[in-house]
Amino acid sequence: MHDYMRAIGFSKEYSREGYRKLLSDVVNNCFERREVAKNEGVVRVEYKKFYGMDVGVIVRGTLEPGSGGQDEIFVDYAIPFVRTTAISSTEKVSFEKFSSGDEYFGICDDYRLGMPLIFYLQNMNEYLESKEDWESSAIDVMHVSLSALSLKGTIMIPIEKTREEEEELKKKRQIREALVRRARVGDESAMENMTIEDMDTYSNLRKRSQKEDVFSLVDSYFMPSGVENDKYAILGEIKDVSENINTVTGETVYVMDIVANDVFFTVCINEGDLVGEPEIGRRFKGVIWMQGTVGY
Repeated sequence: MHDYMRAIGFSKEYSREGYRKLLSDVVNNCFERREVAKNEGVVRVEYKKFYGMDVGVIVRGTLEPGSGGQDEIFVDYAIPFVRTTAISSTEKVSFEKFSSGDEYFGICDDYRLGMPLIFYLQNMNEYLESKEDWESSAIDVMHVSLSALSLKGTIMIPIEKTREEEEELKKKRQIREALVRRARVGDESAMENMTIEDMDTYSNLRKRSQKEDVFSLVDSYFMPSGVENDKYAILGEIKDVSENINTVTGETVYVMDIVANDVFFTVCINEGDLVGEPEIGRRFKGVIWMQGTVGY
């Protein structure tokens, strides 16, 4: 069973039979079913079902002719997901297939982060339907909507800032984004300016951290976590929060809209895995598994 199922309210250990019943429920009572034909007559099928307002399970597998003349599904895997419709990025996206299995990463060069943003592709079959060449790795998209699941998080108080300070921070972020864009196309002066800026920031933080708590200095961050490409450690402001009840287990999960380093995305976490009370304006700190839906 997928580790992140607990994030959407399935925290208890399931027996093999219990897991089969859950998969069967998704397949037989799905709200959305999508097929895509692959080369050599293989038909991939995807089922989605919600187990709450915005959380659910995706089951993927292949269809093969059965003994009774009807197609039978052979399940490959199931993943939990949280739905979001807000646009997180409009930058160019490329795609890369997992080393094993028919799963894909989306890779977005988001200049707000200064690094490629890698996410698990949630609407994979929709992407495969749009591909003319199965070996092609790039495709034009209109937007990316990001959502994430977390197994452990902490709520933190916000840093008090005046309106003038917020405007100054906004200008600095815009300048930084412009430098990153120039550096990506080989502008040496932009690279030098970024290096100097990073050195000054590090020196300033090092001095202040001797007397002040680091989380009173760092308002937000977004950085890779561990060896898996789509896992990130984040600290971001909560813009909206809602409680969601899993319709099967009755467990409460929190669905939060987060802004970290100017990137907007939705995070879902089990109430039992969250320390603190989430409220708008407070900050969420945790490690997330980033997913994304691309619009074509």
